[in-house]
Amino acid sequence: MHALSVADTTQRHRARAPRPEVAADESSFIGLTMRFAHDQEIFGEGEPADQVYKVVSGGVRCFRVLSDGRRQICDFYLPGEVFGVEAGAARRANAEALSDTVLIVARRSALVGDGRNEQTARTLWRLALAQLRRSEDHVLTLGRRSATERVASLLVDLAERLGGGDVLEAPMTRQDMADYLGLTIETVSRTITQLQGAGLIRLSGRRTIRLARPRVLADLCE
Repeated sequence: MHALSVADTTQRHRARAPRPEVAADESSFIGLTMRFAHDQEIFGEGEPADQVYKVVSGGVRCFRVLSDGRRQICDFYLPGEVFGVEAGAARRANAEALSDTVLIVARRSALVGDGRNEQTARTLWRLALAQLRRSEDHVLTLGRRSATERVASLLVDLAERLGGGDVLEAPMTRQDMADYLGLTIETVSRTITQLQGAGLIRLSGRRTIRLARPRVLADLCE
């Protein structure tokens, strides 16, 4: 399969929904449980980065709107993952719920500010470094890989992060994938069809994907 062209993506309309309900949560990641509806804003670029989030269910996309109006998704966050760890005082991107999503929300100062949660502070620091490495890898993916390699890399990564099985329920739409991979939605859909035709994946509906030949897909990512 050959590399496919990269073109502009379409910016999606974004509107902040009403403030979600909050309730107490007794988790090791101590905070409030908050529920967000599909496409609801969690935080916006430039807002104070005074809270850290853990995904309980659903999923989150973090993105920036470029100067030409295109949306570039920086990362996806899945159940069990923590996000919102910033080096500075302000948000560098926007965050929205991919679907109906439950998060645990904790104030950063409560986690690391009093010096008693040294282990938590170290964990957050490791998370920040891991996110930086993933961002660097993502830049390399956009700059050096074909459309087929980009889509294969995303599918392999999602499968690993969602439990390591061969069947994954993709929480994001094709448009989300396109805005993350720097492709058009038509290119993403065509590439997925090509991977299916080659027997590398099998589709069941729009979101369920089985990695029929995971080792071959992983080889495409090298």
